[in-house]
Amino acid sequence: MALSPSLGRAAEAARQETARPAEQPAAAGDTAADGAATEAVQPQPSAEAARRHAEEQPEAARRPRPRGRAARRPTGRERHDEKITVYVSAEELMDLEHARLVLRGEHGLAVDRGRVVREAISVVLADLEQRGEASILVRRLRGR
Repeated sequence: MALSPSLGRAAEAARQETARPAEQPAAAGDTAADGAATEAVQPQPSAEAARRHAEEQPEAARRPRPRGRAARRPTGRERHDEKITVYVSAEELMDLEHARLVLRGEHGLAVDRGRVVREAISVVLADLEQRGEASILVRRLRGR
């Protein structure tokens, strides 16, 4: 059902009466008709104040930042639907992080710890499948 032109004009007039110009700061506790508080206009700093502020900052902070990000190579990261939780000791976690840093620093492979773990699991399971009783997994689990 469409509004008649006279009803539309009455609603518009009511909105205009409750609206406040943006230049007027809101009084304490004053809200607009829709319940949202209006914002006060903040004064702009003078050119002199801006110059003094720039002099107080270290040179590195004054240099303009480059716009946009540098082009990055894809990491090969994939979304996985299944999840398990594995508890490790602090030493094992440090070893895993060290391996990740070695892969990045010495081999140029930027991978996360999860990817390292998934690859390690894949290698160990392939070894089990291929070598069976002589696999590294069987030997380690038996304590040999």
